[in-house]
Amino acid sequence: MKFLSEDFLLHTPAARKLYHDYAEGLPIIDYHCHISPKEVFEDRKFDNISQVWLGGDHYKWRIIRTNGVPEEEITGSASDRVKFQRFAEALPLAIGNPMYHWTHLELKRFFGIETPLNADSAEEIWTECNRLLQTPDFSVRGLIRRSDVAMIGTTDDPADSLEWHKKIADENKMETRVLPSFRPDKTVNIEKPGFKEAVENLSKVAGIAIGSAKDLKKALTARLEFFCSLGCKASDHGLDAVSFCKGSEAEVEEAFGKAMTGKPLTAREADIFRTDMLLHLGKDYARLGVVMQLHYGCLRNNNTKKFQLLGPDTGFDTIAGGGDGKGLNALLNALEMEDALPKTIIYSLDPKDNQLIDTIIGAFQSTECPGKIQHGSAWWFNDTKSGMEEQLRSLANLSLLGNFVGMLTDSRSFLSYTRHEYFRRILCSFLGDLVDKGEYPEDYKTLGKIVEGISYYNAKRYFEL
Repeated sequence: MKFLSEDFLLHTPAARKLYHDYAEGLPIIDYHCHISPKEVFEDRKFDNISQVWLGGDHYKWRIIRTNGVPEEEITGSASDRVKFQRFAEALPLAIGNPMYHWTHLELKRFFGIETPLNADSAEEIWTECNRLLQTPDFSVRGLIRRSDVAMIGTTDDPADSLEWHKKIADENKMETRVLPSFRPDKTVNIEKPGFKEAVENLSKVAGIAIGSAKDLKKALTARLEFFCSLGCKASDHGLDAVSFCKGSEAEVEEAFGKAMTGKPLTAREADIFRTDMLLHLGKDYARLGVVMQLHYGCLRNNNTKKFQLLGPDTGFDTIAGGGDGKGLNALLNALEMEDALPKTIIYSLDPKDNQLIDTIIGAFQSTECPGKIQHGSAWWFNDTKSGMEEQLRSLANLSLLGNFVGMLTDSRSFLSYTRHEYFRRILCSFLGDLVDKGEYPEDYKTLGKIVEGISYYNAKRYFEL
């Protein structure tokens, strides 16, 4: 079979019909990503393919590092052309890695290039991509438009002015909705470096003197309401683990006071504070109709030498153990007991948690909407072909796959929208296999509805777009 044919990953007649007839032409809802709203408003044009491909992409950086390339030629002072060459040299060795598929889908869909990228083809591909990047269709907005993106959910700190979101909204020239998402990690994860500075910055932006945990909650609520005034549909929490430790108000305030004066906290004190903040924010999310996303199970910045050199989010994170589910169950239950459990999407970086999550979500569904509590798409190290298949299989085994809100890019690149195509092909292959094995009837009216829902319509309904 030809590499990356129009039936790529679609190995059965049912899979091909489901993808081409139902999934292929649908718009994209990218409800969680890390792209820059400033670059969207300014409609940035990239000088070369390295800028749009390698800038900030720690997936690709890990690939190049693993090929023994010095950091100078990955994130350092080497030219963009050299960095591109090093990626081209490493990529052919990434057989079985989704990066190989993503890269060539991007080359084909955006640039019309079907030549495999390697050391020998790099110059030709560099030249052609750079030529096209200078044309109007390849500006940031052009790339978004070409990908038929209906909604983008960025990731934004509570202290962010949302200046660029306001400008995009006021300009009113984009069909794509670019909406902020509330990411309060710096003021929730009290034991992490930078907590005191984040609180002080939030105080200035919110115009609220923060001298206590109670004040902090007031400021976070004010900022969340501001985010909602600009269309915020989701929050996001990056947690090492989902712990739950209910403490007294005095204990919460004591933990806050210690952190603000630079005193070390015990693990219990940090858990008490974080639990209190999550409960407060969860109630706000339910009141304001904001989806709560919980990402956990990541061990970050493991290479101390490289962290000191390059800082966070540069490709030195790993999977951590997920947990036993007690904290997650307790958090959801505490909010449910107060009729304040918001729509929630749960992601673990540990794939062993798939079945755990799928049993937990079944315990907290409600009549508010189908699939109120969601098992999020295979995340980060798991958004491989097999990782997506495992998440789909677990969700199908233990819940209602047809209510799944589907894929997101979780990316900093404007070329990453082909990841939605990759996911849709894997989804259709998974469903088509069930049909061809006689495990589900060849009822394309129902199957088509399931595929269209997971690809687009479920997210549209869930986020009330």
